[in-house]
Amino acid sequence: MIELKRHRRVSVGERVTLLFENRETLRFQVQEMLRVERIHAQDAVQAELDVYNELMPRPGELSATLFIEITDTARIKPELDRLVGLDAHVSLVLGEGPGERAARASFDPRQRDEERISAVQYVRFPLEPALRVALGDAAVRARLRIDHPAYRCETEVSPPLRAQLLADLTPAEPEPLLRVRSAAPGAPSEEVLLETDVARVLRLAGAETIAVVCRTSVSLTEAEPGLLAALMEIVQTQARDLARRHGACRIVCDVGPGAAPMRWLLLPRER
Repeated sequence: MIELKRHRRVSVGERVTLLFENRETLRFQVQEMLRVERIHAQDAVQAELDVYNELMPRPGELSATLFIEITDTARIKPELDRLVGLDAHVSLVLGEGPGERAARASFDPRQRDEERISAVQYVRFPLEPALRVALGDAAVRARLRIDHPAYRCETEVSPPLRAQLLADLTPAEPEPLLRVRSAAPGAPSEEVLLETDVARVLRLAGAETIAVVCRTSVSLTEAEPGLLAALMEIVQTQARDLARRHGACRIVCDVGPGAAPMRWLLLPRER
């Protein structure tokens, strides 16, 4: 996996790194999450798979996780504030000069916010047929470009990465990491239990698992105290109800790269 990711990871300037995802990189992330969080219950495993299946590249597109890497804690907020609007300024560029063509990155709309940006973003590069042909032509220059007013950088797509991206585009219908359980025709994939201005509370289909999802695209390490307090009140209420029905419950929250927006999973656990 280290070797695979070495060819699929590319830095665009000093602050931004993209990791192009495929079935194997996402499967490894699921395995890593299950191991670290000690997740064993079938419903909880399925919940993780449902999340990562959404990141699988669809036909005719590339999928990537974009990291804004800031090591100085004091600089995290001001640097992220400078990059608000980044979602309109990332492209895969093919060719050069008058014949240059670009595939603009599409950011996950659930992570968009006009006033702030998360350090981890999920992006897709839809490639029309002509661009896919150009990517397969080694004579055509390929590079990743960021043209944000506060961050202008460009880097070449290496031949190994280019080969990997072409392989990602080859499958006509990428399979999910694991096929989801079939539901009754017309059955909803999730039940909305509560909606507020800060969070949505969902009961996952066919499970006793409750998900509390923050409406703001911000990670736990970057959230304001007031937002956290409001979220914790919701999590506590849901945990109290679940524990009352099952004797106890377990709460899982992702922290770190890929953990925005904030999401808590509440899992029943019999005493």
